[in-house]
Amino acid sequence: MRLADLKNGQMGIIIKVRGRGAFRKRITDMGFIRGKAVTVIKNAPLKDPIEYKIMDYNISLRRSEAALIDVESPAQACVPASAGQAQDFREKRHRRRFRNRRGGSRAPQPVCDSDTRTAPGRHRRTIRVAMVGNPNSGKTTIFNHASGSRDRVGNYGGVTIQEREARFSRGGYSFAITDLPGTYSITEYSPEELFVRRHIIDKRPDVVVNVIDASNLERNLYLTTQLKEMGLKVVAALNMYDELEQKGDSFDHHTLGKMLGIPFISTVGPTGEGVDELFDTVIAVFENRNDIIRNININYGLDIEKSISVVQSVMVKAGLPDCTVPQRYIAVKLLEKDQSAGEYITVGGVDVPDILRQVKQETDLLESELKEDSETLMADARYGFIAGALRETYHPAARPATSFSEKIDLVLTHPVLGFPIFLLFMWLTFQATFTLGRYPMGWIETAFASLSRLAFSAMAPGLLRELITDGIIAGVGGVLVFIPNILILFFMISLMEDTGYMARAAFIMDRLMHAIGLHGKSFIPLIMGFGCNVPAIMATRTLESRKDRILTMLIIPFMSCSARLPVYVLLISAFFPAHAGSVLFALYLTGITVGISSAVVMKKTIFREAEVPFVMELPPYRAPHLKNTLRHMWERGKEYLKKIAGIVLIAAVLIWALGRFPEHAPLSKQYDSEIARIKTNYQAMMQSAPNNDAASLQTLKLKMNNEVHALQAERDGERLEKSWIGRIGRFMEPGLAPLGFDWKMGVSLTAGLAAKEIAVSTLGILYHADRDSSEEDQGLINNIREQRYSSGPHAGQRVFNPLVALGYMLFLLLYVPCVATLITMKRESGTWKWPLLSALFSTSLAWLAAFLIHQGGLLLR
Repeated sequence: MRLADLKNGQMGIIIKVRGRGAFRKRITDMGFIRGKAVTVIKNAPLKDPIEYKIMDYNISLRRSEAALIDVESPAQACVPASAGQAQDFREKRHRRRFRNRRGGSRAPQPVCDSDTRTAPGRHRRTIRVAMVGNPNSGKTTIFNHASGSRDRVGNYGGVTIQEREARFSRGGYSFAITDLPGTYSITEYSPEELFVRRHIIDKRPDVVVNVIDASNLERNLYLTTQLKEMGLKVVAALNMYDELEQKGDSFDHHTLGKMLGIPFISTVGPTGEGVDELFDTVIAVFENRNDIIRNININYGLDIEKSISVVQSVMVKAGLPDCTVPQRYIAVKLLEKDQSAGEYITVGGVDVPDILRQVKQETDLLESELKEDSETLMADARYGFIAGALRETYHPAARPATSFSEKIDLVLTHPVLGFPIFLLFMWLTFQATFTLGRYPMGWIETAFASLSRLAFSAMAPGLLRELITDGIIAGVGGVLVFIPNILILFFMISLMEDTGYMARAAFIMDRLMHAIGLHGKSFIPLIMGFGCNVPAIMATRTLESRKDRILTMLIIPFMSCSARLPVYVLLISAFFPAHAGSVLFALYLTGITVGISSAVVMKKTIFREAEVPFVMELPPYRAPHLKNTLRHMWERGKEYLKKIAGIVLIAAVLIWALGRFPEHAPLSKQYDSEIARIKTNYQAMMQSAPNNDAASLQTLKLKMNNEVHALQAERDGERLEKSWIGRIGRFMEPGLAPLGFDWKMGVSLTAGLAAKEIAVSTLGILYHADRDSSEEDQGLINNIREQRYSSGPHAGQRVFNPLVALGYMLFLLLYVPCVATLITMKRESGTWKWPLLSALFSTSLAWLAAFLIHQGGLLLR
């Protein structure tokens, strides 16, 4: 019977894991080994993937992958009903599995190699610490609390996508701590796993802090056993220990620490409980004052141990030194077919072919005798050791039939309601962005208008006043006014991350992602792209396949980042105020649709490749801490402000200067003389008015002002057209005219290449320049709405209308990503080929979309 054949609520006992390569390696590392009980929780709304429960944690697999796992019913396996008897059953099966073919059996046990307490003391005052743990174990939370950093955390795997370093002082020592990406094991399965292993081996930290999710001990301790095999000094942080206590579980972690040679410290990351004790223990371990620390090795059973000894003997004869990387660790990795482990034997003077021949011989012998792949044999042995250790130290309390998270999932991932609920959450996010952001947006706009009037009245006429009012205040203020909307968007995304719903979103969407050729995990970087494309592209490191990573990078720019939001808010407020939230939601949905369509085409042409399995942990729901969620929102907002503080200010001054010079460009009329003539004529008429009639005087004054303002607007418009920026815009105009764009829109889009925020800043400068500087500012929204062509075939017509506004927003949504995104794409892919393809493809697509919208709209009028 296949695991995929089980129905919701049914349990199966694993008897064999079929398949090869990446899938088999990952699935065994995560505990899918012979004898383990697996329960079906539910199917995703689109019937694929399926959520399972194993070793007290939830994981999702595609139906095609579950079909590679053979199971039998508990009755067939003769599994007793009680938890204790079931544990005995698993251990007996494990002992039978590793029985020596020449008689006798031996269960995996810890074997002491040496005692590190006798090692010489250290005299340095800096302790180098590497923080290692499973995804979503709370590493970054402890890292932040210990160091005072503000790195982003979230309740889903893959939040840490690069190493982060920080320093702090404690107990007379300076700590240099590194937060490494989350990893389930130290193998060659994924880039982050290799990255963690290479960091540990190359940097050789003094102490490794292994952060363990206390609510899921068995799976987390698998990584712990691998760290010990590397001969490292390890201190374990039992994080989220409060959840273990709330369940009523009994855990003697002091005894477990003595068995493993690792001190265990209970911690609660969000509150910082136990973090001080954790780093005090690190100091004691560094100074060799801890009585628990000792080196142990897992005994893999007589057959495997014999093969390890044979390979080690060959290594010694071949001249491989046993210093940086322990020979036993290398032998174990080679026997379990870890190809990247070969780099540790390729040192000068070592007979590599002889070692590899012996490894091949021993691997073939083991697989022939034990009738199983060597990777699975090693994983079975580690989990067998962990099960035996936990049997002596961990006693779980009775569990309810349905956990709290599973009760919530009955609604949020319901087969029928799950997908509509997800879309509802997305719509509410964008609706809240407008509804709640409208009020502070108005306050900020009023404040900048008052500041502009104050500067205008307080300063003498001249270039400096124009620079301050029309350049800096109009440009920077045009961006800052949208900060409330951006902060609300960041808050909503942080809320989904902190609660654990983000992982459910990937679970819900995997069937659709799989259908278009993307991995289900790609959904999380895509969602992150709504905040900023740069960290989203970096988050693709969590994808195992290089082609999946590059394909995801190429479509992330279609996920509308927060930098585009100010332009959307501006134009939607001007032309679609009655349906603001729905129009914004439709824009984001359009970006997703275009990204999906592009992925389908690219997957069938450029990125043809065998599928990568979807194996993803579904963390339990956790109540978000409002303080943490607000902090995450503010940290993202602060990064946004840092970016615009420099680049937008520089761009605003540059755009103003290009629009202001050359100062004495020839104009078609003598505007100043004409304005003076009009004023003189009207003043003469007002003086000759009979008996100083107040009504007549008011009428004449109004006519004079209207004619003067019209000439001033015409003068400013012509002056802007003949400025440097006008010449640039006119050069671009023929290519943009079929889209309904004027040259100012073209200039704003060009400026947006540096950063998308600059597009709205440029619009603020260019469209404020057409008004009389003494006129009371009515806001950029009104200026955009009332803007008219001053010359050409469309003279007198409005520049913007709903059709043009929609086309402009679509172009901004789809065209070339900003420079920072392109540079990040190059850095992550290792070549300029993919960023250049992204720029060319997206800009062509943007032009075509805007063309179809404008020309199609004209035909339907």
